[in-house]
Amino acid sequence: MRLATWNVNSLRARADRVVAWLERSDVDVVALQETKCKDEQVPRERFERLGYEVAHAGHSQWNGVAILSRVGLADVTVGFPGMPGWGDPVAPEARALGATCGGVRVWSLYVPNGRTLDDPHLAYKLDWLARLRDAGAGWLAAEPDAQVALVGDWNIAPQDDDVWDMSVFATSTHVSPPERAAFAAVVDAGFTDVVRPHAPGPGVYTYWDYTQLRFPRREGMRIDFVLGSPALAARVTGARIDREERKGKGASDHAPVIVDLA
Repeated sequence: MRLATWNVNSLRARADRVVAWLERSDVDVVALQETKCKDEQVPRERFERLGYEVAHAGHSQWNGVAILSRVGLADVTVGFPGMPGWGDPVAPEARALGATCGGVRVWSLYVPNGRTLDDPHLAYKLDWLARLRDAGAGWLAAEPDAQVALVGDWNIAPQDDDVWDMSVFATSTHVSPPERAAFAAVVDAGFTDVVRPHAPGPGVYTYWDYTQLRFPRREGMRIDFVLGSPALAARVTGARIDREERKGKGASDHAPVIVDLA
């Protein structure tokens, strides 16, 4: 089974690229983030023609998560238990979607961006991650052999090697100690970064800003991850970041991350 995650930065704007990538990547399941569309706006027929079932959660031109699977799509769940909301009035955002695909419980996650170190959105981000950690720990406590994949755009660079220049981010989010501690707490709950052993850094990134020629200058960040439960991590035979997909006209600012399972 081949599993992938990809922040597509608008599913409608990049539908052609997603279809072309699916045709050549041979992935069985792909979790998408930042789809930026409502459920009725998803071009699901194009994916269904390729043999994929489609689940999506989206409310507007912001956020949005999806799972495409050609190995089954069951028990679709929008949001994880205890997931906090945002806004006035406070409401859940379209940031988490779970489904069972080929025996694996896949969660497509779009972790909130902390914005700035003094922004209330950072507190929301940390609370969101803490609730995710609690939910994940609960799943493993209830079923230690469960195959669970927490995948997506985490908006955190957990190690110094995961940014092109730490001095640039010294007073920014994504690398702050509280954010890194929140990421580490999910790992400590029993979930392993299954990609890093197969694609170690430094200089290995999943995101490059559109501005200032960041991509050709190789000035990126590693913020997209696949975290696997022990049973899932034991099945991983390889992993890679498809940097080539970041090239060319109309590319997302993120690259797909791919994991192969025995």
